[in-house]
Amino acid sequence: MPLRPRPRDHRPSWRPGRHALTALPLALIVVITVVDILAPPAIHLGPLLIVAPAITASFAGARSTALVALLALAALTVIGITRDGLTTPNHETQLGAQVVVSVLIVGLRVLRDRHERELAQIRSVSEAAQRVLLRPLPDRIGQLRLASVYLAAEAEAQVGGDLYAAARTAGGTRLLVGDVRGKGIASLGEAALLLGAFRAAAHLHADLPDLADYLDGSVRWGLTQLGEQHRSEQRDGGPGRDGRAGAGAGDGAGEAADDSGESFITAAILDIPDDGSVIRLIDCGHPPPLLLRDGGVTALNARLPAPPLGLGELAPGSYRVDEFPFLPGDLLLIYTDGVIEARDARRRFYPLAERLAAWPAGPPTALVEHVRHDLLAHAGGRLDDDAAIVAVERLR
Repeated sequence: MPLRPRPRDHRPSWRPGRHALTALPLALIVVITVVDILAPPAIHLGPLLIVAPAITASFAGARSTALVALLALAALTVIGITRDGLTTPNHETQLGAQVVVSVLIVGLRVLRDRHERELAQIRSVSEAAQRVLLRPLPDRIGQLRLASVYLAAEAEAQVGGDLYAAARTAGGTRLLVGDVRGKGIASLGEAALLLGAFRAAAHLHADLPDLADYLDGSVRWGLTQLGEQHRSEQRDGGPGRDGRAGAGAGDGAGEAADDSGESFITAAILDIPDDGSVIRLIDCGHPPPLLLRDGGVTALNARLPAPPLGLGELAPGSYRVDEFPFLPGDLLLIYTDGVIEARDARRRFYPLAERLAAWPAGPPTALVEHVRHDLLAHAGGRLDDDAAIVAVERLR
């Protein structure tokens, strides 16, 4: 499959489902023309013909809009010939006004079509970036069955700063679920940095604290490089992290530079051995995973949570492993704060644990789909922050 699929053609689709919409402006042209011809001399309905191309522009492309505009102009010409003639000041004014407004309507439709094509290209690029950055988790890895879903706050981006990855080791499976400070495309660099470090080192470090320390060092080094690059771009007058020019940007540039130095990534790093019934967890400032067992929901709260990745120098040597039972048939849900911080119309947070307690048993795929639908329904169909959900089941 090509990484950049061809943008959709935004010209009108003459399928049966559009026949009713297509017939509406045509019917208006016919009705207005007939009524105007039969109306008394003092009544002029011809200017109403501009409604036809205006309606067409709301659902069809520029070509169809222009065609309907030409038909409306033809109908206005017929009205003029039938009634008083085209050379009267009244009909000349009507025709001139009709032409000007029709050109404006078609021009606006052309701009809208161009914008839609650009959005389609952005979506295709972001989807390709998501496939490269967030590789789909396998349905089964070792003794585990997995499922995941990603919800981007920026609908056009399709990908942002939340991340997840899985890696096999000699004796088990390691999982990473993280959340970069910020959201959307601006946080892709930090997410790619952490994912690359995890995939390279997950099978090399026997101890989970060593892996966490390596990831923290990689994130700190990467963020330092990004900060230096950003400051260099600001000095050279190039685009900063937020895409704005740096030279002469004033306090906006300073804020962006400060922001790059305050980046961090919350993460849950898990090790699930094949030959045991436990989970080993290091929580780096991340929301606690939820364990579903026999209709109950238990939060796996770390006794000594570590700082987020990128801030390890604030508490060196703080990575401590917590162990929790994880029996065959258990389900584990790992998520980012975009899930529990989603609000409804009354500004109430999404009660994830309560909703899971009422959820009937099912496989991981059914669980993540249930949470996705329920979360979007709670938030009114749009999230304010990126959200990632990973469900893990130990097979019986």
